[in-house]
Amino acid sequence: MAENSNIEWCDHTFNPWIGCTKISPACDNCYAETFDKRFGGKRWGTHAPRKITSDANWKKPLSWDRKAAAEGRRHRIFCASLADVFDNHPSIQAEWRERLWKLIETTPNLDWLLLTKRPQNIKKFVPWEWFFPVNVWIGTTVEDQKTADQRIKYLSQIPQAIRFLSCEPMIGPVDLTDVEWFDGLRFNALTGQLHLPLGFVFELNWVIAGGESGQDSRSSHPSWFTSLRDQCRAAQVPFFFKQWGDWVPGEFTDHGEWAMNKVGKHRASKLLDGCLHQEFPVLEQGHGAAQ
Repeated sequence: MAENSNIEWCDHTFNPWIGCTKISPACDNCYAETFDKRFGGKRWGTHAPRKITSDANWKKPLSWDRKAAAEGRRHRIFCASLADVFDNHPSIQAEWRERLWKLIETTPNLDWLLLTKRPQNIKKFVPWEWFFPVNVWIGTTVEDQKTADQRIKYLSQIPQAIRFLSCEPMIGPVDLTDVEWFDGLRFNALTGQLHLPLGFVFELNWVIAGGESGQDSRSSHPSWFTSLRDQCRAAQVPFFFKQWGDWVPGEFTDHGEWAMNKVGKHRASKLLDGCLHQEFPVLEQGHGAAQ
């Protein structure tokens, strides 16, 4: 349950526990649920208890930390690819979370990417209030404008070095320059600027985007990706285009739209407009994270 990862934006994946519940359209074709079904399928859904992983698995980040220190290169850890760290399911014991926070604090050469679809729970579960460890990156999944409006505002409250989005699978257009905040206000999530004079909150530091793969995968319109890239470029926010998923653009139709062809993830290009976009956030020296 922990391994060198094939995910382009991280070095390893680590799962402290396994199991989750679908909560939004991005979850419809959840690869983690499909993976779980191969092993009995008893850890997914509202009534399914989450299962903590083995002690041997929990020791792996310690070896990664030693290796990173020896190499003089930080390793990025995706936590958790088969769960949600901020899932509020009652089967997740407080001791499990405390063990995870301690592990993060004792592996200073690793950057921990905590990606959640439940950012409203972050403050409830972390032990850090004003000063998060510098090796913690907090992110949320945003698949369309509705989820952007629902989730990003909670990231804007986190006093953390890296706040990021995973727009994967992207199933609709997203305008990050005009996102819902609290009390009916809206803001530019890429710059942190509220749409009122001299109003600022914490901004986003990184945006990942990608399409969907799998038997029932949905296609992503090319303009959704290029628009997101251009928004990031204008705000000087690093943009990482992971992959097209199963669907790639073909030729223009008579109606001026792209014809999308399903070719499979392994045959789809990682290029967007003929270019590779794999940018990472770079922090000032002393902040831990690095490209």
